[in-house]
Amino acid sequence: VQLQASGGGLVQTGGSLRLSCVASGRIYRGYVMGWFRQPPGKERELIAGIAWSTGNEYYADSVKGRFTISKDSTRNLIYLQMNSLKPEDTATYYCAGDIAIADNRATFWGQGTQVTVSS
Repeated sequence: VQLQASGGGLVQTGGSLRLSCVASGRIYRGYVMGWFRQPPGKERELIAGIAWSTGNEYYADSVKGRFTISKDSTRNLIYLQMNSLKPEDTATYYCAGDIAIADNRATFWGQGTQVTVSS
């Protein structure tokens, strides 16, 4: 599976952005697809995941209530709607596939897209 993310940019505190990720190749029903982020000088962390077959969602506490993950199974698209953005959301965001939520790891990775939130 190849993943291509887009939609990052510069936004002010309180603003919104929507990230998109298109997947090429077969996404198996058992996969969890989602988004990681890596702030400057910190480790990469899983922030949102969605089960491809059921649509069940997972969110890290740091983004719960502000970010929403969704998918379009017919077009192999994964979205991350980010609202009420904060400076601490500044990071490189990565689309990922076949995520193991408990292990904070994934099999497939897209290129990163930068999100910068100004104060």
